[in-house]
Amino acid sequence: MGPLSFTQALAITLGGALAVGTMGIGWRARLWRRAKPAPVDVLAGLIDLPRRYLVHVHGAVIRTPRAARMHVPVASGFVLLIAGFTIAWISGDLAAVVVLTGAILLAAGSALDLLRRAQEAAHLTRNWYAAFPWSLLSLSLAAALGAMADLWGWTYSILEVFLAILLLLPVVHLSWGLAAGPLRHAFVGTLHLIFHPRPERFTHPARGAALHSIDIANPKLGAAAAPDLAWNAVLGVDACVQCGKCEAACPALAAGQPLNPKALIADLAAQASLDWQPYAGRRHTEDDHPVGVIRDETLWSCTTCRACVEACPMLIEHVDAVIDLRRFRVLEQGTLPSRTDSALTALRETGNADNSDPKDRAIWTAGLSIKRLTPGEQVDILLWQGEGAFQPRGRRALRALAEVLSVARVSFAILGEEEIDCGDLARRAGDEALFIEMASRVIALLAGYRFCRIVTADPHAMHALRNEYPALGGHWRVQHHSEVLAELVECGLPLQQRPRVVTYHDPCYLARYNRQATAPRAVLTALGFHLEEMMQHGTSARCCGGGGAAPLADIPGRTRIPDLRMADAAQTRAESVAVACPGCAAMLSGVTGIPLDVKDIAEFVAEALFAGKETAA
Repeated sequence: MGPLSFTQALAITLGGALAVGTMGIGWRARLWRRAKPAPVDVLAGLIDLPRRYLVHVHGAVIRTPRAARMHVPVASGFVLLIAGFTIAWISGDLAAVVVLTGAILLAAGSALDLLRRAQEAAHLTRNWYAAFPWSLLSLSLAAALGAMADLWGWTYSILEVFLAILLLLPVVHLSWGLAAGPLRHAFVGTLHLIFHPRPERFTHPARGAALHSIDIANPKLGAAAAPDLAWNAVLGVDACVQCGKCEAACPALAAGQPLNPKALIADLAAQASLDWQPYAGRRHTEDDHPVGVIRDETLWSCTTCRACVEACPMLIEHVDAVIDLRRFRVLEQGTLPSRTDSALTALRETGNADNSDPKDRAIWTAGLSIKRLTPGEQVDILLWQGEGAFQPRGRRALRALAEVLSVARVSFAILGEEEIDCGDLARRAGDEALFIEMASRVIALLAGYRFCRIVTADPHAMHALRNEYPALGGHWRVQHHSEVLAELVECGLPLQQRPRVVTYHDPCYLARYNRQATAPRAVLTALGFHLEEMMQHGTSARCCGGGGAAPLADIPGRTRIPDLRMADAAQTRAESVAVACPGCAAMLSGVTGIPLDVKDIAEFVAEALFAGKETAA
């Protein structure tokens, strides 16, 4: 057997690096398996892997064009290098050409990555990831020189020594990168897609955003730390590439509150002994805390808006971790902010979080002829009033919606004071036991009535009833009022157009959780409005700050999330802000200093329906 070609020598050397990296992944797998057991469908994950990557991962990456442009030549270069090293034992010249092409692509991708890091320095972690493009450049140079040596007939001489030294850095870095460093994300990320803790998010996005139930009979409820999470959730934590897209999207961090989703994942990695490098940019606030320590204030800053989840290219479930950590604190330790504690007590005792008299839930119907549903009677729509029925802004939207339905001769009714809260607040606050109690009461209540569908103006209630109640036995057709209004408009609801410039604020639980951003815009367009979109809209919209029990915790920051959102609106030419959620209406209308009126889309429709007459307050 003749001497090895340079390409073959490279193949053997890098094959050794791959072996070291594989052993490293095996070591990390033992750390994942220390966490809680979780059922997984391996075969389904393997079959669905190409779609999960090409559709979901690529869909997240492509939102940052610079990252997408970098990944294409890097990934293509790696594929060609592997192909070239594989065929080096069959056709030396062909292998050298393939390796040289791959090396050029890899070098181009590495250069684009360095440029991207310079342009996105604010959120990218300055650690081993920052050094990795240089290692890839070294690898591409070594591969290119080896391929050219084979093509041009160079012989082993001083070049052999030069190449050996040149290969030392990238090979060591590659071995370490595969085992515990940056490049491991290619392997760990693939495993994360196969064993993802939320496989339903790939087939049914709304159901995929529903919180998972826990067995409240378990000896330990929730998660005190990362090892108490499901093992495939810990695998997701290990897949983090610290790109900073989650922190760039987080409204709480933008408002100066002590939540940083990237730091949260780093803390969980430290708790699971996966903290393989110091986390740069570790500071959350001026009073920093040790790595691995997750403060209560951090958890209660979360609005559960899922902006971090939506932005994450590795499809990590940050909100699930927050809720599990909250569950432990609430159910095991009994620690939660005082106003949140009071609201949950009110839910348990009065059926609403405002601690209001249940009879007040139907006050908004004064002067309107609205039917109360009785047992044995059937209607098309059961209008779910929600917690907005106790708030001035919510009452205005409900009145407007009821007037529109009445004019359209839609068969609908309400439960009036018999309605109780669906328990969404309790679940997001971490009190899973109270949520199950509330849900059981709602399911038993609705079993006594006949209706075709539930319609509500509250996206939070809609999400719970539509996507979370089925796991507990509640199965109904549930719609948001924007969907019904869009149906009526399409069927010819007589509207008098009053042209104006508006901007629309997407509720997180409607657009991001339930992928419904079209119906509200269809309604506004039918009214003759010119829609000026805010920079962050649709599934990328900034939260109003009203979800996840965060307003009750009232964690201080530099500013407030609703102030940021109204500032977004003020940057448009809009005269008004249209909303489709009573919580959003309350949060945004409470902002001072920005002369934009805030109205629910139902109010706009009612105004157009009644030729500009304002609905009763």
